[in-house]
Amino acid sequence: MPNAIPAARMQLPEVAARQFAAMLRLEASIELDRGLRELVNMRVSQLNGCAFCLDMHWKDGRGAGEEEQRLYLLAAWRESPVYSEREQAALDLCEAMTLIHTGHVPDAVWDRARAAFEDAELAQLVFQITAINAWNRLMITSRTEPGHYQPRMREAA
Repeated sequence: MPNAIPAARMQLPEVAARQFAAMLRLEASIELDRGLRELVNMRVSQLNGCAFCLDMHWKDGRGAGEEEQRLYLLAAWRESPVYSEREQAALDLCEAMTLIHTGHVPDAVWDRARAAFEDAELAQLVFQITAINAWNRLMITSRTEPGHYQPRMREAA
């Protein structure tokens, strides 16, 4: 991704190359099902209003075989019967963690996630939610432009 995607304010991969690389390594270290990862990445990016990340994760989700209907309905996942209980638990947790200022992570949300995931996988999910929130903040702040990302570009970085 370095040097390939315009940003109106700052090219973080150039100005902070070590930190940018560290973020890429963090995300690469997270072991989570690719489909679930992309759903979580998209939902968090919707909540944060990150156009660049929405563009990226929609493309990567489609590349992972995700159905368009499930991507389109993601903003209304609570009313949509197309997500499994496990996916719903992950989406509930990602909303609570992303909107943490509205009431932290309620016990009911945590308990739902804990019932759907083993501890090791739940820890991976928590790190993925944390990572995409950080990426959203970096991309929004630097005003990285949507529309330039190509599927699998981040793996090449």
